[in-house]
Amino acid sequence: MSSKSLSAHPIRIRIENTGSIEERVAIRAINQAAFGGSDEADLVDKLREGHHALISLVAEIEANIAGHIMFSRMWINTPAGRASAVALAPVAVLPEHQRKGIGSLLIRRGLELLRDRSERIVIVVGHPDYYPRFGFSADKAKALESPFPPEVFMAMELTAGALDGIRGRVVYPPAFGI
Repeated sequence: MSSKSLSAHPIRIRIENTGSIEERVAIRAINQAAFGGSDEADLVDKLREGHHALISLVAEIEANIAGHIMFSRMWINTPAGRASAVALAPVAVLPEHQRKGIGSLLIRRGLELLRDRSERIVIVVGHPDYYPRFGFSADKAKALESPFPPEVFMAMELTAGALDGIRGRVVYPPAFGI
């Protein structure tokens, strides 16, 4: 658990209470509001249903959920076999709370928890001006085959050298529809 101040209101980052229907409804609403549709909210639901979600965090401001992030299991099919990786998707913040650092707090805390779990590789599809500040790199993903444009397809090593010698096609859980 971590906290940071947003003006006069502290931000609390915590693991989602998966048993709370109220919380699931709030997370769905955040994803719908942040992305202007239900695709990402549906993705979160499908990742849960398929048991592919690894970490789901929320950001609270005054006991109200204002942001959400999910990390899920994915793989890289290599000539030597299947290598485990983690997909960062989606990260969502209510529009009225965007550009205040909440997404960054969610990403940093999630990466910290993944390191604690000995995960080695994280992959994201996102804005090339945003994700490199966390350590994601399109160069690190060059040896990986994906259906995404190379400038938005990025990888990060949570352990130095984790991508050394890793070549192959990324495989997302069925929930992604890829």
